[in-house]
Amino acid sequence: MRSLPVLSSRMSACLVLATVSCATTRGSASEGGSTVTIEGVVASIDTQPWTYDGHAVVQVDVVGRGRVAVQLPARWNLCQAAPVDVQALAVGTRVQAVGSAEGDGAITVCSDAAHRLVPL
Repeated sequence: MRSLPVLSSRMSACLVLATVSCATTRGSASEGGSTVTIEGVVASIDTQPWTYDGHAVVQVDVVGRGRVAVQLPARWNLCQAAPVDVQALAVGTRVQAVGSAEGDGAITVCSDAAHRLVPL
């Protein structure tokens, strides 16, 4: 019977860890979520994350702000925004991006019909 309290405390610790890990978020509403518009020049295009259902990332050099990661979700069918024509983009192309600000300084093109990444 002595092992029951030890087992119980270990189960409690596991439950606490599971609860805490599930409650962790990737940025709060105060860090992002507002609509941002940028204009700049494409520095790189990485669509490789789409192969494992991640966000493609287009790095855009913005005067006065530096490099901004513009994220393009793999599941456009879940987005309000029209799909981005990645084939129309190339390194050196001047673009405009409208998307939701993320806590890490990135922009995600998805949650609003007005969101876009287009050549200028």
